[in-house]
Amino acid sequence: MASATDPFSAPVVPFEVPEQVRAFAEKGVEQAREQYAKFKDVAEGNNSAIEAAFVAISKGASEYSTKLLSFAQANTYAGFDFAHEIVAVRSLPQAVDIWGSHLRKQFETFTSQAQELAELSRKIATEAAEPLKNSASKAFKSAA
Repeated sequence: MASATDPFSAPVVPFEVPEQVRAFAEKGVEQAREQYAKFKDVAEGNNSAIEAAFVAISKGASEYSTKLLSFAQANTYAGFDFAHEIVAVRSLPQAVDIWGSHLRKQFETFTSQAQELAELSRKIATEAAEPLKNSASKAFKSAA
């Protein structure tokens, strides 16, 4: 037997939702679906942009490492050449001349190498930022 104080045992009263409320709810659900689809597209685009940026960074890091190793090799060979020349010296003025010449060449080499590394760094940064920049501009265009 149902208790008079039990709200769940009461008979069900038929309730009808007005058409305007139903239309409003359906419109809200449709807008939520559209916004979700847009969000999903943007998120997938951002994922691919981030992936492309990481690929560019990885490629750039490899290129940068290769450049550093080639510089280290060239500088090591220059040091060996200098040592070979200095060992064959017969006088102090000749040693000073060889030493000065080596220092000038190495300073020019280091300056050139630093410029190359700076240019390579700019190139890597630009290539890594490009996919993110494109993705952001697409996101802002679609939002507008």
